[in-house]
Amino acid sequence: MKIFLAVLVGALLGAAGYYVLTTQSGKSTVRHTGDQIESAARSTRDTLQDKLQVLDLRPEDIRDDLAKTGKVIRRKAQEAGKAIADATADPRITASIKAKLLASRDLSSLGISVNTTDGIVTLSGSVSSTEEVSKAMLIAMETDGVKEVISTLQVKPKPAK
Repeated sequence: MKIFLAVLVGALLGAAGYYVLTTQSGKSTVRHTGDQIESAARSTRDTLQDKLQVLDLRPEDIRDDLAKTGKVIRRKAQEAGKAIADATADPRITASIKAKLLASRDLSSLGISVNTTDGIVTLSGSVSSTEEVSKAMLIAMETDGVKEVISTLQVKPKPAK
């Protein structure tokens, strides 16, 4: 019985995922998320390259500094690691919030867009009720690294029957 339920739940999730990915809004959401990830990767690469240029990691400099103190490589590696962590913080926060929104049964997360800049999260899009605005903001506020949440979520009117 458990196996049947697991297969049934898996099939339902697969069907829901297929439906989302084949609808125009689902494709748009996936494309937008892919663009954000690509942008974050470019930003991370650029930040790392800038940081390494500032650190001036030429072999001659490393050899001289190692001969003097033996600590330069570690210190510079820590600074580069911090630059990488800083550059990936916003995309990590965005991805975490999107995953939590998607996992929430109380929200229609496909209508919610999440953007993060310097730990400040902006939620935009449309939801069905003010309760959904509250839930989305709570999810964002409870995410590590979030400093502030700004919601521009619009409550869409329920269709007349």
